[in-house]
Amino acid sequence: MKKLLLFPALLLFLFSCKKENTSDAEMQFQFRFDAAQARLNNIGQTAAIPAGNAAQTPEFRELSVHYIELAPNAFTALGGGAIVYHAEETNQGGETAVNFDKAAKAGENQVFTKISLKKVPPGTYEWVRASVTYQNYDVTFNINGLPVIGNLPNQKGTVASFVGFNTYLTTVKPREKTLPVNDDKKQGFWAFETQLSAPYQTYNQVYSGEAPAGATTVVNPLFASSPVPAGSCVVTGRFAQPLVVTGNETEDVLVTLSFSVNNSFEWQDTNGNGQLDFYGDGVTPAEKIVDMGLRGLIPEWE
Repeated sequence: MKKLLLFPALLLFLFSCKKENTSDAEMQFQFRFDAAQARLNNIGQTAAIPAGNAAQTPEFRELSVHYIELAPNAFTALGGGAIVYHAEETNQGGETAVNFDKAAKAGENQVFTKISLKKVPPGTYEWVRASVTYQNYDVTFNINGLPVIGNLPNQKGTVASFVGFNTYLTTVKPREKTLPVNDDKKQGFWAFETQLSAPYQTYNQVYSGEAPAGATTVVNPLFASSPVPAGSCVVTGRFAQPLVVTGNETEDVLVTLSFSVNNSFEWQDTNGNGQLDFYGDGVTPAEKIVDMGLRGLIPEWE
């Protein structure tokens, strides 16, 4: 008789227990580089190229972000949402910095990182914040006034662009050649490797420099309600359809971070021809790179 009473009690206990999510479903993140996406300024408004400057849409090869946060609404302070990715940092250069040697990098439509959905707090998320650290892309340029040779128009070069708050670099390899650094580099540092056409490829070199402090565009439409620190590259974008996490997901969720690369590489166009010009005469200064910031973020999920 006691066994009969015990059996229904055991069933009641089992069905009343809170069911845990034992699914292996993941939230995955990938990048898209969209040349047709709107070109925005720091506060999310459509931006034209300033007078005296020129720009081009680079051919992206890869990207790295240091931090990804899902924010419930426009008033969620930086760090107050669900931080689903945070890359490794180091103090090797004297200050806290992104550890570039250990930073994950990915090209378009490649999964950059993934996290178990069990670790994402249930909730409704309207915004994404992505702190961009590194960009690698190809641009077109001219070399003018070379002794004997003259002009070399429409040459290719690869840019390694560092737009994060601070990045510790041992070396930089834009494509094939390596530049030793062994130091921290603030937002705006770049290394440029020429890809000269034949028969001049033996003269390829790596050059480096820095964009002016504060000149890198960091799009944040929430600048009034949720500001980001100066010198960071926390790009903010809104989901067209809010992302809802219930905690009971059984299938993967793929989040695509679509970045605007629309004329994102900008320089001072000193001769007004709309092209990036360097000079080999030893006298004429090269046109200065002033902005390498991405021009907007539209996150999507499926």
